[in-house]
Amino acid sequence: MRIAQIAPLCEAVPPRLYGGTERIVAYLADALVAVGHDVTLFAAADARTHATLVPGRDQAIRLDPEPLKSEVAAHLSMLHEVRRRRHEFDVLHFHIDLMHFPLFEDCPERTLTTLHGRLDLKDLPDTYRRWPHFPLVSISDHQRRPLRFANWAGTVYHGLPDTLLPFAPQPQGGYLAFLGRISPEKRPDRAIAIARSAGLPLKIAAKIDQADRAYFHDEIKPLLVDPNVEFIGEIGDREKSAFLGNATALLFPIDWPEPFGLVMIEAMACGTPVIAWNCGSVPEVVDDGVTGRVVTSEEEAIAAVGEVAGYDRRRIREVFERRFSAGAMAAGYEALYLRVQGEAGSAARRRMA
Repeated sequence: MRIAQIAPLCEAVPPRLYGGTERIVAYLADALVAVGHDVTLFAAADARTHATLVPGRDQAIRLDPEPLKSEVAAHLSMLHEVRRRRHEFDVLHFHIDLMHFPLFEDCPERTLTTLHGRLDLKDLPDTYRRWPHFPLVSISDHQRRPLRFANWAGTVYHGLPDTLLPFAPQPQGGYLAFLGRISPEKRPDRAIAIARSAGLPLKIAAKIDQADRAYFHDEIKPLLVDPNVEFIGEIGDREKSAFLGNATALLFPIDWPEPFGLVMIEAMACGTPVIAWNCGSVPEVVDDGVTGRVVTSEEEAIAAVGEVAGYDRRRIREVFERRFSAGAMAAGYEALYLRVQGEAGSAARRRMA
């Protein structure tokens, strides 16, 4: 099958440090190539991929030192090239939200659009009603709730390469881990409170966006005076395996409708259990009592620390391989590509008739 993957230009594919969507696009493209598909990746020129790369920009926008740049202009230029070459592909798989809808409304049946973000935003319902013919993919069933009426083709959970984060049978660190981004909805303050009450050190590896610097300075930085709380900063894939693999558990104490939560399956790949709040996709990702605990209060989370420390880490890794490998993700998308191809063929026959 000839498949075009259209990635955002904001981060490298995969990202050098923090970043979710571009990471998933990279793993999906490589997994599809591995099973024999002809994959073309539209992304920034610094992408690392086994697919055929069509550069949409000289480098990822975040990595560009030029202070003045336009994300809209960069993406529109890339989309012009995708449209010019659209007849070369059986399926056009977009990962850029809905930016492409006006440009491809004459052939929506040949597209698939994975929505990677939250959907409970004011302007989205009217927009998805305006373009109802584009088949959409959710990354969890919970993600769909604000737009139940939309044209959902299926749900495909994220996946990681089996070799990306090696299994760690025995954690060596004796600490709890928080990995991701410093922001109010990620609740690093809650993670600190849980670790203190559980009597374990906490290591925080997290990115601080410009929009969250005041929150970090006012709310989180004062909590870092505790000698048992270590703020490491932003880390990449190379550091993740040791950071997650040596942790007793990953704390994921979110306070928002998380569409997926990639860090949860990164921990599972290492065999590390997850203690996560019952928000968004969490109950779909964490097998409660097997790969971690789904909790609703700090008291439950504190009690879970001792419980998950005795979990079978090999079994956690096996669940990851079965449910959240890149191969499993690619197989889920292959089924949707075949459906899109079939529906596109039917639409073409109707037009000819």
